[in-house]
Amino acid sequence: MRVGAIYICRKEISSCPILLIVNCIALSQECSPYAAHLFDVEDPYTPVRHLPGLCFAYCSEFHSKCHSVVKYLTNSRTLLETCEKDRSHFCNLINLADQDYCYPNVLRNNGLYSNLGKVVEDTKGCLQLCLTEVANGLRNPVLMVHSGDDSHRMFVAEQIGFVWVYLKDGSRLEQPFLDISGEVLTTQWLGDERGFLGLAFHPKYRNNGRFFIYYSILISGKLEKIRISEMKVSAHDMNVADPHSERVLLEIEEPAANHNGGQLLFGLDGYLYIFTGDGGKAGDPFGKSALLGKVLRIDVDGSSIDGKPYKIPPDNPFLGEPDAKPEVYAFGVRNVWRCSVDRGDPLTGYGRGRIFCGDVGQNRYEEVDIIVKGGNYGWRAKEGFECFDMKLCQNSSLGYVYRGCESPNLNGLYIFGDFMSGRLMALEEVKKSGSWKEKNVCMGDTKTCSFPGLINHHHKFIISFAEDEAGELYFLATSYPSAIDSLLIGAVEGHCPHKHTQPCIWVKDEKGFKHKNNKCNTALNCCCFPQNFLKVFCLI
Repeated sequence: MRVGAIYICRKEISSCPILLIVNCIALSQECSPYAAHLFDVEDPYTPVRHLPGLCFAYCSEFHSKCHSVVKYLTNSRTLLETCEKDRSHFCNLINLADQDYCYPNVLRNNGLYSNLGKVVEDTKGCLQLCLTEVANGLRNPVLMVHSGDDSHRMFVAEQIGFVWVYLKDGSRLEQPFLDISGEVLTTQWLGDERGFLGLAFHPKYRNNGRFFIYYSILISGKLEKIRISEMKVSAHDMNVADPHSERVLLEIEEPAANHNGGQLLFGLDGYLYIFTGDGGKAGDPFGKSALLGKVLRIDVDGSSIDGKPYKIPPDNPFLGEPDAKPEVYAFGVRNVWRCSVDRGDPLTGYGRGRIFCGDVGQNRYEEVDIIVKGGNYGWRAKEGFECFDMKLCQNSSLGYVYRGCESPNLNGLYIFGDFMSGRLMALEEVKKSGSWKEKNVCMGDTKTCSFPGLINHHHKFIISFAEDEAGELYFLATSYPSAIDSLLIGAVEGHCPHKHTQPCIWVKDEKGFKHKNNKCNTALNCCCFPQNFLKVFCLI
């Protein structure tokens, strides 16, 4: 549970003017570093509040205009009865003894609130990011996604065909969620692009347990294909896939070993988007008659009359066009590796549903594209516009538009990286003109990243980016891009002085276990779990 979130949507409360978001009351401090104070959760012996601590004057205004919605926010009989009978008593009940921390005083106290969670800029305006190592010991993980079921689990896929579950506390389950390593085609060659490449959970995964995978296969020892399949979670264990549930949706022949694409995602329309590469080699496909080099869109919640295990959305743009494949949604892409869906501004919803993709260029340009229905992205006729300095930008590892809580001044920035150079970059939208401008991103200096648990370096080759259910960003990087190599996953964040926890990573010496930052000297006086992955967090 994330402290501070109380949401209620009812048509009958649309007249309440306080904290309204599309007819939804949101008494929320979910993104506030002081949510723990507002809900009195620091003391484990004090029951968590049903409502946040509101300052008396603010509470009085809330009660006079919105008291009818309190019944939707709490089931506390005391609060409900008091709310109906005595406004003064009700507001005294939910007030805080320390007036500095009641809402909205906590937002107005510059001594408490100023610059919390904001990413520091250096004198040249370069955003100084710090990282937290979240996991290591993995074999070339190519993606990390969440299941969208409020479990806050992260699913990390290794190129060789394993998918691992990481729980909310950072620990990794011993048994893999999925193991199809016996079916996946890949090798230990440096830079081999084949393997397990895509994973997407159905928007209704919580109820139907369906997910979709994209991987390379070898038929009869010589014919290479990419396969897109549906699978289901085990009926007996939410952390294990049913190995017998695979249903093949689509197979596409690959003329070469590279440019395999690999991204799967669901749009806000509920359809599955499939991003294929051009297949490498010469004679790259440009028209709409081939499935390679395309953005495909299918409806996985049904089957077609011609026997395909999926339907074609009725508004796909090229239906009825001679020789065009009905699955094609957009064309002219070379090798889209990773894409992301913008969850939108948390207050206005601006940008919600936009699909950003990185398309790998050949000799001159790298592209960051916003995918639109019927779009023609130029390849093979042309490469897109220049991606900054080509000495630094050689292979775009697509990122995300930041919409998380931890670093509020990053909201709306598109943060991404380059595979070859390891450079992190950002784009800031100029809404009036519809253009984007570069925002410099640097690794924070020693002072900026001095808080325990933060680091300012990472392995060079950035493979992919990820977003958790809370909207915080991660990236996957390696020092050696091979299917058998290990890497870490870094959480992207700014200098966040309000954090009160740190991850625990142990090393073993002759005296036993010792915390790497020397805060914990023995297993007796530290709450950390003695493994090289996160189990619990230590207070400092």
